[in-house]
Amino acid sequence: MSNGISIGKGILWVLVWFGFMILYTILDISIWRKIAPEQSRVLNLITVALCMTIFLNLLMTKTNFKLHLFSNISFPGIILALGCSILFYFLLDKGLDPIFENLFPSSKENYQQTIRLIKISPIATFFDFCILAPILEEVLMRGFLLNGFSTNYGKIVALLISAALFSILHFNIVQMVPSFICGIILGLLYFYTDSIFSCILAHIGYNTISYMMIMLPICASSQIT
Repeated sequence: MSNGISIGKGILWVLVWFGFMILYTILDISIWRKIAPEQSRVLNLITVALCMTIFLNLLMTKTNFKLHLFSNISFPGIILALGCSILFYFLLDKGLDPIFENLFPSSKENYQQTIRLIKISPIATFFDFCILAPILEEVLMRGFLLNGFSTNYGKIVALLISAALFSILHFNIVQMVPSFICGIILGLLYFYTDSIFSCILAHIGYNTISYMMIMLPICASSQIT
């Protein structure tokens, strides 16, 4: 049984990670892009990885949170995770996202920014978007928050609160509802498999599919030109 955590404590740790996000964003904009513009994406990736390492170390030492990354891995869990990846792509990228983009046209600029980042540094963007972000978000949201909230408040309340915090963490009004739904499904996956690895795999799988769907037209246009 995991240690229970209060909602206030959970929000506090989300804010702590938000502080790290502000830190590496400021470093990227104020320093890396100015002193080494061509290598700024790689330098930012290293900074993000260091911030993640420090944050997770703080989380585990200050809260006695135990990360059992490879516990309860099973073949059915892996299949479910991969199924969730495909479900997310069709539900979000092909379903909800276009609806919200039409409601909020300004959000298309975020999509164009993502394409620009991929064109500038596809490998660094892949590791940032498809590897680091899913690991941190799943450890924090499902491994720590969902686990701790469920001990104190029960599974339903824990699902709703952790999914809400997950959606807010994306800082994009267009992504809030899709991210909330995604958080609910990932939470159910965690409860069913009791495996944080399954959640990370599902998240990595979905982000990778989305990344590849953006990359394919870029690669095709570069071959034509």
